[in-house]
Amino acid sequence: MSGKVDKKILENFLEHPYFSMSAPKSLDRNQFELSPVLKLSDADGAATLSAFTAEAVANSFKLVPKKPKILLVTGGGRRNLSLMRELKNRLGIEVQPVETVGWNGDALEAQAFGYLAVRSEMGLSLSLPSTTGVDLPLSGGVLFRASSIKTNSNA
Repeated sequence: MSGKVDKKILENFLEHPYFSMSAPKSLDRNQFELSPVLKLSDADGAATLSAFTAEAVANSFKLVPKKPKILLVTGGGRRNLSLMRELKNRLGIEVQPVETVGWNGDALEAQAFGYLAVRSEMGLSLSLPSTTGVDLPLSGGVLFRASSIKTNSNA
């Protein structure tokens, strides 16, 4: 990666109260104000956000009772060589894409959301006090049916 990490922005992100909370906890992607990163060049912004992602993952390892020997990465991040390198450097363990163990990294997230959608449709809980810290088990989201879409016949 050609960009440089903006250490002030990185430190500011890592000061978010979420990182000092004990588990169980949950965080929404909208919890962070991204305007400071938008002022950076594309390369510096990407470097800063990659460093933040890697550091956030590394910080989460403080919550596990025993450090794992390998971290399996799914989603688009597994194709980001800079991010994978940052993870390995910060964690000091092997970091591999999920394909290493025969899983489909392009389908895994879609499969997980499909599973959650079925649970939601059935009224089953998605968030539990033991996993996200909610007060009571909760089903999530609002079902949006494609049949409710109004189409414009002139389109």
